[in-house]
Amino acid sequence: MDNERKPKEADKDPPQGLQLSKKTVLLLTGLVVGILVFAGVLTQVVPRGEYLRDAAGAVMNGTYARLPDFKLPLWHVLTAPVEVFLSPQALTGVGILLFIVLIGGTFLILEKSRVIAYMMQVIVRKYETKKYALLALVTLVCMALGSVVGILEESITLVPLAASIALALGWDSLTGLGFSLVAVAMGYSAATFNPFNVGIVQAMAGLPAFSGLGYRLVVFAVIYAVLLAFLWLHARRVEKAPQKSLSYRTDQALKERFAATREETEALTQNRSLAKATKIFVGCVSGVLVCAVLSFALQALPGVPKEVKSIAGYLPMLGMALLFTLGGIFAGKAAGLGGKALGKTFWQGVKTVAPIAPLLVLVMSVTWLLQKGKIIDTVLFTVYTHVKGVSPFVALQAILALTIVLEFFIGSGSAKAFLMMPVLLPLAKLLLVSSQSVTLAFTLGDGVCNILYPTSGIMIIAIGLIDVSYIKFLRWTWKLFLALFATSIGLLWVAQRIGY
Repeated sequence: MDNERKPKEADKDPPQGLQLSKKTVLLLTGLVVGILVFAGVLTQVVPRGEYLRDAAGAVMNGTYARLPDFKLPLWHVLTAPVEVFLSPQALTGVGILLFIVLIGGTFLILEKSRVIAYMMQVIVRKYETKKYALLALVTLVCMALGSVVGILEESITLVPLAASIALALGWDSLTGLGFSLVAVAMGYSAATFNPFNVGIVQAMAGLPAFSGLGYRLVVFAVIYAVLLAFLWLHARRVEKAPQKSLSYRTDQALKERFAATREETEALTQNRSLAKATKIFVGCVSGVLVCAVLSFALQALPGVPKEVKSIAGYLPMLGMALLFTLGGIFAGKAAGLGGKALGKTFWQGVKTVAPIAPLLVLVMSVTWLLQKGKIIDTVLFTVYTHVKGVSPFVALQAILALTIVLEFFIGSGSAKAFLMMPVLLPLAKLLLVSSQSVTLAFTLGDGVCNILYPTSGIMIIAIGLIDVSYIKFLRWTWKLFLALFATSIGLLWVAQRIGY
């Protein structure tokens, strides 16, 4: 037995990488184009208006004014995919596009070098009898990443790996999506130290940094229990009846690609080159945690210049992009894939995910069009005028609902905070609602809907990577979202009752 054989000699069929079906890409593209057109119509029928902003970009309360003479020409619907690259959000969009390219190339290297197959077999062997404990642990870790350091876009890299592991453990790719991206997004709802929602809102409210932690830990535990129960029940159902999974058909192709006989499994798990390659890859990716901790520290510590804090916010994404890619390349070389074959494989992997790039541009265009049409401030002002005079509990629900609505237009938590808080915080004081409760209502709404709407580029990319349509994603998650909405209302009721 030659356990040190080269990966290209071991492969029976050429790996495919992150293949996306034409049907999935076309359906997602059609959906987002429809939303773009709808956004254009909204700019024509919703009254236009805007608030003045201060130097930091925060809304100045009491400055809202209608703009009866302004109407964005409808032809901007056609030019938005180009004009969006001239907007402030272009840098983030280009970063995510680059991120996707690196994921595609790196994933195919890991597949062709058999590193993914090795990791899957090792995990299956180690956790086959305690896989639900693994499900609980990984879900907890991913939620903590979102809750503590505010990682979201960076979790895209986890999705294909998590889907592969879920399939190897007898579940489906949706389960893998659940304990990776969905868990990270739910961590935003249960934010504890997240600098992008809790940190910003508390600073704007004049609260001590990350104060009120005790009840937010309770919130984290409750939301974790809801998510874990959902994933646990889903995994049980799939394990008993795999054909009932919404992703059953597309999952079969993935299972066939990673299937291995008993002899092949033995050869894989005893291959020292693959063991070394896996350690290299895991070690590099683990370095992202260092980037995340450094980013959090720079943003949380007093006295750090604003410019440095702004740059520090991108550190986890840059770290993940660099370390994930370098880890994959070094792992591929250690496993025997080198020279021109390494570069060729990376390029082939890039081409497999290329169809997702136009999708992300279209999603970015929707947000740009709504902001350019000056209707978002009108939504905020309308809610503000209707909330006056209501009870504290109703006011909290209104803040939660407003955050959920604005998530469709603005995905960034910090951008929503600068839009909403200067208006809502003074109103909350008049209604006897504490700033801590306002912070909680904001984070709950910000997190629950991070991956709900088709205007979420992260969600569109993630479901594209596992070849699942948006409709199937909604059919799978609608009960989870309803449970989380109900849970959020209950948590806000408790917060109001205990004087949080």
